[in-house]
Amino acid sequence: MIVIGEKINGAIPSVAKAIHERNADVIKELAIAQTEAGADYLDVCAGTAPELEYDTLAWLLELAQSASDTPICIDSPDPQMLLKALPLIGKPGMINSVSGEGEKCKLLFPFLEKHPEWMIIALTCDDKGIPADVETKVQIAFGMIENASEYGIVPERLFIDPLVLSLSTAGDSMLQFMDSMRRIREKYPAVKFTSGLSNISFGMPARGLVNRGFLTLALSTGMDSAIMDPTNKAMMETVYATEALLGKDKHCRKNNKAYRAGKIGEKK
Repeated sequence: MIVIGEKINGAIPSVAKAIHERNADVIKELAIAQTEAGADYLDVCAGTAPELEYDTLAWLLELAQSASDTPICIDSPDPQMLLKALPLIGKPGMINSVSGEGEKCKLLFPFLEKHPEWMIIALTCDDKGIPADVETKVQIAFGMIENASEYGIVPERLFIDPLVLSLSTAGDSMLQFMDSMRRIREKYPAVKFTSGLSNISFGMPARGLVNRGFLTLALSTGMDSAIMDPTNKAMMETVYATEALLGKDKHCRKNNKAYRAGKIGEKK
């Protein structure tokens, strides 16, 4: 599974404090810790007021790239901001994100057309918000995939996020997430899937248990990646164990290597 490290995000209080104080060491340590824990990408999100976003992103990107060679997943709800920040990134990574809202596809797909090495996360929402039903999510995904093809963007470059709702407000949210993936992949088998998986447990007790259950079920249904905390040992143990159980880890090599390195299991 592709792990997108979620820790460099100004919406997290400790990161917001580091941004306010311009504490470079905190940001560098987050980049290094996530990389060492197994992150494939580092999500970088300013999480600040719009007028501060660019300067904050520029600062975060410089620090993250100076501390780690892990590719960047640049994160902003503003497509213009993404385009403005992309030149600050030294090597191809991932864009987070596009959706059916406004002109996001129209603005971001031309960049992807010119830079085929970049990937992008595509959210199944539109100007009406996040749909509460599978059919609408699937149709939004189809629309984005078809729109992308007009720019020569193949489905395997798209990481569709079916936007799982909180289980505390939508009791069938896990079932909807899995059904959305199945239906989209039936038509576009090469497309990839991701999630901000901790959304499933918002408002619930014992959130870690719910998150790990979601991760196991989602991986078994074909989820390819997740925006998550790779420094959370229990979550990474779930990733390794589930992939081994699903036959995605030949001879359990990745699982066993992680165990020997002390990344999973009891410390030696």
